[in-house]
Amino acid sequence: MLNISSIEKDSTTNSQTAGLLEAAHKHVLFTVNRPDVIMASGEGMLLLDTEDKTYLDFIGGWAVTALGHSPAVLQQALARQAATLVHASPGFYNKPQIEFSKLLTTISGMDKVFFTSTGAEANESAIKLARKHGALHLNGAFEIITLTNSFHGRSLAMMSATGKPQWKNLFAPKVDGFIHVPINDIDACFAAVTNNTCAIMIELVQGEGGVHEVSEAYLYAIRKMCDMYGIILIVDEVQTGLGRTGKLFAYEHYGIKPDIMTLGKGIGGGFPLSAMLTTEAYDLFQPGDQGGTYTGQPLAMAAGLAVVQEILDRDLAANADLQGRHLKQSLNELANTFPITEVRGKGLLIAFDLPEGMAPSLAALCMEKGLLINASNASTIRLMPPLIVEQTHIHQLIGILKEAMEQLFMNVG
Repeated sequence: MLNISSIEKDSTTNSQTAGLLEAAHKHVLFTVNRPDVIMASGEGMLLLDTEDKTYLDFIGGWAVTALGHSPAVLQQALARQAATLVHASPGFYNKPQIEFSKLLTTISGMDKVFFTSTGAEANESAIKLARKHGALHLNGAFEIITLTNSFHGRSLAMMSATGKPQWKNLFAPKVDGFIHVPINDIDACFAAVTNNTCAIMIELVQGEGGVHEVSEAYLYAIRKMCDMYGIILIVDEVQTGLGRTGKLFAYEHYGIKPDIMTLGKGIGGGFPLSAMLTTEAYDLFQPGDQGGTYTGQPLAMAAGLAVVQEILDRDLAANADLQGRHLKQSLNELANTFPITEVRGKGLLIAFDLPEGMAPSLAALCMEKGLLINASNASTIRLMPPLIVEQTHIHQLIGILKEAMEQLFMNVG
């Protein structure tokens, strides 16, 4: 059963909420279409707004709240570390940084880790390291092959790396050196490799792109190609890493190992944190090449250490696999009644398609009914709930989806 008894309800009145929304419209820079809702608190799978309305969250902060909202282990870790040391300098080691580095390298099979705050920063670090490799070992090679429909972040370089067609001319001139090829087309990838290529960068499941997976044969061929030409294989696991796909890392589904892996989103359970990991062979940076004011900051390290240890202790990757299978089965059953097609994904990164243009309408209607889902484009719904999700929550999701689709498609008809 869902339990919201321990959520502290906000006492803000309707008029106070209206005032807050007025202030938000006036002072918050517009970057995204947001509903006129102010989230106030959360616990587990639930969010509560300032009007005391409860939402079952199957967005999970865009795959961020791996342990659900306001998990006790994160609260405790932040409180302990805040009372000890919040920040010293990136020029010094700190204890939680060392402990977290040891844990991540041990569970990933990598050797070295660099910490940042966002997925885009982690991917920038990977790009810089790959180009350093190109400068040192590939006669100055600097080009990086990425996939169409991919997403790697919103910094200028990562928007250039991203394969979203609507970004092609945005903020021109773009950062040079990124070549885009279609997913699962090994011939196109092979043809794109030149003497200027230093790396291939891929998401194993394209989250923002609509939850499309690379095939095992395709990834195996890319790994062989990288080995053959001395090219770095970068796997962007910002969305898929740390249990999301039913294994601790998505690359484990394929039987290969990347040269560089990036992590973000769920790594901090809601605290801004990301990481780039690599092997000893690519420990190439010199002082001044890479850094940042908040890299390896003690508070972030304590948060990440607590979150990742909890994912391991509770074997939440296994739960993601189990619940993901149940979720896909339930959606396929729903497809017998409604125009749902191509239920896909791994673990708790799931998507399905609807008739063109219907996904945003379904997401909006579900929100009215207390369910948060994501329309990643006009025809695709993406589900990425916290890794703690249970069958009870999935049954409630399916019930609300059924009610919303009955209403939506009845109106369409």
